[in-house]
Amino acid sequence: MNRTSAPVDAPAAGAWEGLVTTALLGTDRRPTPGAGPGPEAPVALLDAAAVETVRRRAGLRPARAAERPQPAPEDPRPPLPEAAARRLAMLLADRPGASGGGRRGAAPDLMELLPQWLATANARGFAPPPQVLPALLDAARGRTDLRPAVLEFAGPRALWLARLNQDWRFALRSAPGGGAALPRLEDADRIRRLWQEGLFAERVALLTALRSREPSAARDLLETTWATERAEDRLMFLDSLRSGLGPGDEPFLEQALADRSRNVRATAAELLSALPGSALAARMAVRAEACVAVDRTQSTPAIVVEAPHECDPGMERDGVVAKAPAGRGERSWWFGQLVEAAPLGTWSRRLGGRTPREIVALPVADDWQGELHAAWCRAAVRQQDAEWSRALLGEPSAPEAGGPGAVSLAERAKLLGTLDADERAGWVAGFIATHGLSEAFQLLGVCAVPWAAPLGRAVVDALNIARDAGSYPWSFSGVMGLAERCLDPSEAGRLDALLAVPDEPENASPGAGGYWAESFLRLSTTLRLRAAMTEELRAP
Repeated sequence: MNRTSAPVDAPAAGAWEGLVTTALLGTDRRPTPGAGPGPEAPVALLDAAAVETVRRRAGLRPARAAERPQPAPEDPRPPLPEAAARRLAMLLADRPGASGGGRRGAAPDLMELLPQWLATANARGFAPPPQVLPALLDAARGRTDLRPAVLEFAGPRALWLARLNQDWRFALRSAPGGGAALPRLEDADRIRRLWQEGLFAERVALLTALRSREPSAARDLLETTWATERAEDRLMFLDSLRSGLGPGDEPFLEQALADRSRNVRATAAELLSALPGSALAARMAVRAEACVAVDRTQSTPAIVVEAPHECDPGMERDGVVAKAPAGRGERSWWFGQLVEAAPLGTWSRRLGGRTPREIVALPVADDWQGELHAAWCRAAVRQQDAEWSRALLGEPSAPEAGGPGAVSLAERAKLLGTLDADERAGWVAGFIATHGLSEAFQLLGVCAVPWAAPLGRAVVDALNIARDAGSYPWSFSGVMGLAERCLDPSEAGRLDALLAVPDEPENASPGAGGYWAESFLRLSTTLRLRAAMTEELRAP
């Protein structure tokens, strides 16, 4: 098509935005620069856009050539065995939801095996093949739970790559000191200079590293700049004192009780209450004792509670939050905080020399049992007191699924964390044997991996019982998923008898037998795959 139009003047600066606006509004409503309205206006607009496009492309001035990046650092660790390297590539290539349906089938979920693979590879000190580093960083970008293990495994070359790709900058934020090398802990001058001049992430990493080696030196370093730190930074730095907390930290924490920030005050009070010999713990014990006593006027002794009638300034200074959350009574709110912060040794003295188990068994008058037991649970977790945890947990075979009195399953899960791994697994196994799996998911989540043999047997037996009872199989999909990751691979042989499709009872849901067989097949296949992964990661 032959067309003619008047010459178009070179557009002024910012003309491209004007041309875009004209194209959006139309040439009838907004004239093309340098051309009047009429049938030729659209052609003039296109001509002007073409000229402007060429002008924009040709008008760029060449920039100074960037410096070439330094070569990637060497990784001194031994390389992965070939079989393990192939397995890693398979795990990274798997994507959730690839099957395209809600039913998982019998194939293992490879991405869910990646955390265990990484943990084993890190424990054995292998270095990754360089070509998988981008896929590792992409996986960590999508799943924050993978980042610590991925960055440990990926090593210094991952940080080198992260400086070249904006999508992987999280690695620099996640790595201690943003990937910068920390000074040796013996180099006092460099430590002081980094503490005073470093970035926040570098300072946190420095304080954490120093605290793990010399707790008092880390605290002394923090004191040098404490008064000039921002409130949010003071809170983060104070939280680092949880590691290695000891009596020597008490004077500093007592000063922090007068901090301008309420969150800093609360954290200081929490740390002090975790030191049973601290002055704050003693003050809280006096307050809590005044609220709790044994009523001996009845035939059966019972605990009576008289909650505080006010939250005085001294209580607030010691970390008691005066304003109760919505739906909570003020007096019960204050009472719970006092009991939680009091040393647990207080109660044997206060309640007639009774043991923790005897104290927990006492009835509590006027519906205060729930508040009192919940506060004791928080105190046992904070003070890591295994004897009190056992008393509050009760026997796993007890008929109360929620624990003695008012101890909930969530509280039980926290109490289990104060016990050693074998005792924890044994208690949960006993709970499952009595109550089944419907309420055990939270408890299984705090058990060490792989599950100890008694716990693994209890889980498999309970799944088998649920299958034979015709239970809805999808109700146990969460436990099945946990078993795939946590059951000891040596248990795979016990599952062979469960792979056949069972006869379905009359009251069973349609197709349940096939689903159960499929689930047990996937569990068995996953356990054997985990065993192969572990074997592949053995040094040649």
